[in-house]
Amino acid sequence: MSKDALLLRARGLWENLAGVPVSFAPMGGVNVVISPSSGLCPAGWAGVVALGGSVIVTVPTGDAAVIVREALGRLPAGAVVDGARVREALPAAGVLGPAALSYVSPEGFRPVGTSGPVVEQLPCEQPELRLLEQSVGDDDAGEAALDEITSPAFVVREHGRVVAAAGYRTWPDRTAHIGVLTASAARGRGLARTTGSATVAHALAAGLLPQWRARLPASRRVADALGFEELGFQLSVEIVRDLHG
Repeated sequence: MSKDALLLRARGLWENLAGVPVSFAPMGGVNVVISPSSGLCPAGWAGVVALGGSVIVTVPTGDAAVIVREALGRLPAGAVVDGARVREALPAAGVLGPAALSYVSPEGFRPVGTSGPVVEQLPCEQPELRLLEQSVGDDDAGEAALDEITSPAFVVREHGRVVAAAGYRTWPDRTAHIGVLTASAARGRGLARTTGSATVAHALAAGLLPQWRARLPASRRVADALGFEELGFQLSVEIVRDLHG
């Protein structure tokens, strides 16, 4: 699958998640639509997704649409997912991201070899996964969202305890949203790449499109090592409630 084909599938996914008809402009630009039930962001927020130089934005109300269209229209397309620039341009009460969006095809996938740590497969509701989440804290656990995976979990143990795990949640358009988590003391040794590789292989075998969403550079490097193509970014913005205050 070519990079253009990956981009087409990724755009189709996010257009679907917008909840209302919207499309990425073929030659760049920003399309803003009103969608109170958007899947691009938390409820009541503005969701921004940039892929391949084009941007779609969902907002919860008409008032927000007017303000967002005017503010983002003054920014270069590349700055629309820059959290600092968006905070300057919009009446933002909060910002989540940006998070890089990466995708991989069967042809581009670079799996980890068999000489590394043994990877075990566990049910997604396995209590050991919750223990791993508790050990790293809410922020890291929330980023990985292993409590939301629908696939089996692929784990590495040390001294009988799970120290790294990965899995995916099935999203619309046959997309596998990957989550990876490593215990703090076990990081920097390639375990995220090992468990992530097993997860991606499982998703591809099921005919799904693996999606890797990452805010941290370390996570982005793991995705790159596995052959993912970084195609864009996602940003969520909480617009202040009193837009005219």
